[in-house]
Amino acid sequence: MQTLQTTSLRVRDNRLWILDQQALPQQKAWLDASSVEALVAHIHALRVRGAPLIGLSASLLLALLAENGMAKAALAQALDVLRAARPTAVNLMNNLDRMKLALAQEDYVAALSAEALRLVAEDKILCDNIARAGSERVAPGSRILTHCNTGGLATAGVGTALGVIAHAFQEGKIEQVWVDETRPLLQGGRLTAWELGELGIPYRLICDSMAATLMAQKQVDAVWVGADRIAANGDVANKIGTYSLAVLAHFHQIPFYVAAPHTTLDPHCPDGSAIPIEQRAAAEITGVAGSFGQVQWAPENAQVWNPAFDVTPAALISGWVLDTGVVTPEEVAAGRFQPH
Repeated sequence: MQTLQTTSLRVRDNRLWILDQQALPQQKAWLDASSVEALVAHIHALRVRGAPLIGLSASLLLALLAENGMAKAALAQALDVLRAARPTAVNLMNNLDRMKLALAQEDYVAALSAEALRLVAEDKILCDNIARAGSERVAPGSRILTHCNTGGLATAGVGTALGVIAHAFQEGKIEQVWVDETRPLLQGGRLTAWELGELGIPYRLICDSMAATLMAQKQVDAVWVGADRIAANGDVANKIGTYSLAVLAHFHQIPFYVAAPHTTLDPHCPDGSAIPIEQRAAAEITGVAGSFGQVQWAPENAQVWNPAFDVTPAALISGWVLDTGVVTPEEVAAGRFQPH
C-alpha cells in the first residue's frame, strides 16, 4: 500500500502506525498497530479513538494484512474480531461492511486496499463538507462550548464539530472556545485543548461541572459536539456528559448542534434505547493514568458505574450537521431521521 499520513494514522512499509492519544499532549508517540491484537488493544485503551478514526484504522489494517499474505478465511475472522472492538461507534461497522464486500471479490487483495484508501479519502471530504455546512450556523463573535475531542485526531480530515469550529474561526466568527475537560479520560483537556492550541484558536479549559454556570452567565452562544452513533429517529450517542450539556443548553435556550458524517447514521437502530453502551474499567474513575503515571484516589474497593457514552434525545438537538447537509428538528419531527 502507498505511504499514507493523517494526524493520527500512518502507513509506512506496509505497516500501520497510530498516534498514541493516551500520551498526548506530553508525548507525541507513534505505536505499531500492524496486528489485529495490537489494534484491538489500542482501541480498548483509547490510544486510538474517535468513531471515524476507529473505522478507518480497522479498514487499513485489513488491507495491509491482505497485502502481507493473510489468507481470505483468516481475513474474514480478523474482520469479525475488529468489528467487535468498539460496540457503540457505528462507523466501525459501516466501514467494515464495505471491506467485507471487497473481501468477497475475486482479487480481494487489491479490492481491500482500494476500498481502505477510498474510505480515508472520503472521510477527508466528509469532514470538509461538515465544516462548511456547520460554519454557516455559527454567528459572528461566537463563544462555542464543545465536549470530548472531534478534531483531526479523531478523523482523517479536519474533524467534525472541531472542524466546524476551525472553519468558522478562519472566517472570523469565533471569539473563544470553552473546552470541557471531559471526564473521566479528559479527552477535552488533553486532546481538544492541544488541537485548538495547534490551530491558534483561543480557548479556555473548564471542568465539566462548570458548564451550567457559564450558560447562566450568558457566556455560551452555542454547543457543538460530535457523535458515535445516530439512531433512525435522531437520538445521538456520544461521549458521556453530552446529554447533560444538551439538557443545560435546552434550559438556557442555547443552540445545541451535532456534527457527524453520514457514516455515523444507523438506520437499523430505531432510537437511542437500542444503542449499545460500552461499560469501561473502574480504574478510569477511581484514579487517573497517563504518560505521567498512575494515581489512585478512591478506596481500593470502591464500586463504580462507568458508561463510556450517553444518549441525547432528538428533542434536545437544534440541528444535525452532516456532510450531506443540515437536518432540522422540523424534518425529524415530521418522520424518521432522513439525511439529505
